[in-house]
Amino acid sequence: MTLPSARPVRTRYAPSPTGPQHIGGIRSALFAWLYARRHGGQFILRIEDTDRKRTVPGSVKMILEAFDWLGMDIDEGPREGGALGPYVQSERLELYQTWAKWLVENGCAYKCFATAEELAAMRKAGGGYDRRYRDISAAKSADLEARGLPFVIRFKMPLTGLTVGKDLIRGEVEFANEQLQDAVLLKSDGYPTYHLAHIIDDHHMRISHVTRAIEWLPSFPLHIQIWNALGWEMPQFAHLPVLLNPNGKGKLSKRKEQFAGADGKSVPVLAREFIEAGYLPAAVMNFLSNIGWNYGDNEEIFSAAQAIERFDLKDVNPANSAYPIAKLDWLNSQYIQRADVAELCPLLKPILEKAGFEVDEARLQRVVPLLRVRLKSLKDVAPMAGFFFADWSAFKAPPAEILIQRKMDQKGTADILRGSIPLLRRLDTFDADTQHAAMREFAKATGYKNGQVFGSLRAAVTGQKVSPPTFETMEVLGQEESIRRIELALQSLSDETAG
Repeated sequence: MTLPSARPVRTRYAPSPTGPQHIGGIRSALFAWLYARRHGGQFILRIEDTDRKRTVPGSVKMILEAFDWLGMDIDEGPREGGALGPYVQSERLELYQTWAKWLVENGCAYKCFATAEELAAMRKAGGGYDRRYRDISAAKSADLEARGLPFVIRFKMPLTGLTVGKDLIRGEVEFANEQLQDAVLLKSDGYPTYHLAHIIDDHHMRISHVTRAIEWLPSFPLHIQIWNALGWEMPQFAHLPVLLNPNGKGKLSKRKEQFAGADGKSVPVLAREFIEAGYLPAAVMNFLSNIGWNYGDNEEIFSAAQAIERFDLKDVNPANSAYPIAKLDWLNSQYIQRADVAELCPLLKPILEKAGFEVDEARLQRVVPLLRVRLKSLKDVAPMAGFFFADWSAFKAPPAEILIQRKMDQKGTADILRGSIPLLRRLDTFDADTQHAAMREFAKATGYKNGQVFGSLRAAVTGQKVSPPTFETMEVLGQEESIRRIELALQSLSDETAG
């Protein structure tokens, strides 16, 4: 097990409020949350809103809703508060400006007066910023500032040698300083860049471990040098591998058209899409925990509490991982099957109501046990079981192509329906077992296969090709209604024959 540093474990998730939460960001947050909970530490939410052009109103609300839905509790944040806030970067500008000034005064950074035209010319010449203001005299810098020229503050990156850092997932990593530029720390409008702001915040919020995407690894040497220049103890870093599209090609991005899976369906990549698609939060947590990290013991299904007992950042696989959406569908079906009726009913009721059905809660409690093994998603409930809650008086017999089962014809189907009516009517009790026994004997006596008899009855009473089990369905519908529907189906077949 990777031991935490001597200081208390404090991890954070620091998203930019640029819209709905991408599932890759949620996974980064999840790993930070699991590590904090594993070591009895704190998990902090911090909003990095200093890129004002990309900030989308309402984003923070969406971020908090995603965490609440998943059950990932936050110890400190913009909603929860805390002693080391504020937890929104735009409310901490004076702090960044103070430390940017300190870096300049201590020779670790400098004011750069390069204009947009100068920078464009440098890029056109095939290079980046050429450090032309790095070594100007203090007097020259003061004169340019006094003349009202706008400036940014850039970090003085070492020009030679190596910067060496330790990544909890990849081990020791080395970077040649000569390949790195003097990055902007503070923009001309007084707002910090990520490079400065996250370091100031992580220090003042006493962050001990940082989990972030592998895209930040090339910036790691810059951040190491800034930490060293400030003289502060640096957190331990874990750069997480990328989530790839299901085919293993390309990063799973929220800014591109969603990758379509093998079945042609759009793959959910935003937190709200998982809710809308009918996934259970426990299944999504299980799913995300198992991408890039393995619980062990060949266990595919495990709770968040179980993951906390074993999670270690050093066990994260450094390789990028394809997004195994098919596994999520399977996991979701397993969690639905294992859920209590009392847990599922309040989740399924609004879905049925949104589909236009008036839901009788007592009937729903009887129906849910019939559905659990058939639902891959909560959204499946309406097409599969909506007929239980539709207006029974408006029920119409399905067409022949639904009524007539495989290797059956119209006459045989009509014989089954006609013969079943008196048998079902004579039953003193109408529970599923009694029905099943009676119709099994009917099949044996008439020479039809059980599947042909049961399937014909199922289609007659539900009007669907896919539905819950036949006799359990008829038990819920009741004897009178079930027989009425069979009679309607028989009449429909007769009418089609006559036509």
